[in-house]
Amino acid sequence: MERLSDHAVQEFVALRRDIHRHPELAFDEHRTSALVADKLKGWGYAVTTGLGGTGVVGQLQRGSSARTLGIRADMDALPIVEATGADWTSCHHGVMHACGHDGHTAMLLAAAQQLAEHGNFDGTLNLIFQPAEEGGGGALKMMEDGLFEHFPCDAIFAMHNMPGIAQGQLVFRSGPTMASSDYATVTLHGVGGHGAMPHKATDVVVAAASIVMALQTIVSRNVDPLQPAVVTVGAIHAGQANNVIPAAAQLEISLRALDPQVRRDMEQRIKTLVQRQAESFGVRADVQWRPGYAVLVNDAEQTARALAVAHQHFPAEQVNPTGVMLTGSEDFAFMLERVPGCYLFIGNGAGQEPGACMVHNPAYDFNDDNIAIGAAYWVALVSDLLSPTPAPL
Repeated sequence: MERLSDHAVQEFVALRRDIHRHPELAFDEHRTSALVADKLKGWGYAVTTGLGGTGVVGQLQRGSSARTLGIRADMDALPIVEATGADWTSCHHGVMHACGHDGHTAMLLAAAQQLAEHGNFDGTLNLIFQPAEEGGGGALKMMEDGLFEHFPCDAIFAMHNMPGIAQGQLVFRSGPTMASSDYATVTLHGVGGHGAMPHKATDVVVAAASIVMALQTIVSRNVDPLQPAVVTVGAIHAGQANNVIPAAAQLEISLRALDPQVRRDMEQRIKTLVQRQAESFGVRADVQWRPGYAVLVNDAEQTARALAVAHQHFPAEQVNPTGVMLTGSEDFAFMLERVPGCYLFIGNGAGQEPGACMVHNPAYDFNDDNIAIGAAYWVALVSDLLSPTPAPL
């Protein structure tokens, strides 16, 4: 397998740091999108822009095979004030690449150049650079714009860095891998009054407190103990004075599940529980439900293929075939609902290693040592899965 030269690695480290220095939020990735498109065109890819707003697809065809393969990287940043102190710190105050999407983009671009110049494969390669993974649902937007109709894929893959795992380790898991995410806003309507005369009011604060406690029973008493699930009340808003019973209260709730049926059951249970609790206190409840991302499920066959590539081209100690399920969410899940594939992880650093700071933290930074490794993996994946003489599993 052809690896990137030291010079090429440094070129893409510099590119990663340039993207980091100029972060852009969901659907505003205009500079990043233009940079990606320009690079791909220069290497001979057929480039399509504007999918999902700022998404880019680079297509490269070799040989005569009808086989197609997709690889996706995300491009957006987060609304966080950076505190890394790095020379490449964000020049946009309040916006930073706190999840490593700058690194994901650089890894795939490095692979794109290598494949364009040295790739020996037979088929069509679709490199998908997606906007708005961070809550914006950019994957869905690209699909709504005809991503897989214009660029059909037999299989699709993506990779995310993961702090807490040794730098460069490749981690795989078949089946449910990342949780769904859903959100609810509960508004309670009661009758306000004087704190000294509570019998003349219907107290939404007491009702809210009871609902918060009752919600804790959903996972402990309504979900199979062998199924991971999370219910979190992240905010309560009610009242302004210590002697006034407010007329309204609001709760913000988030939910995670790793099984689609558990996800549906929790939604129904929460709606029922909130209504019944509210009624018991004489207040009215409105529940606004906002579906988020789906459960990310890695296809068994494609995960086996992706894992075989890692075993073939990397030392055994660098490959973990039994990664754990994560309760974070990822909109690549929507792509996997349409096309079989695998979402894998690359360790960003553990313990005292650089890159060990968790994502979505102001001190996080992508570990540049992963650019060569991630790009090498993508090159190997394409070379093996689109080999002119494909080998059986």
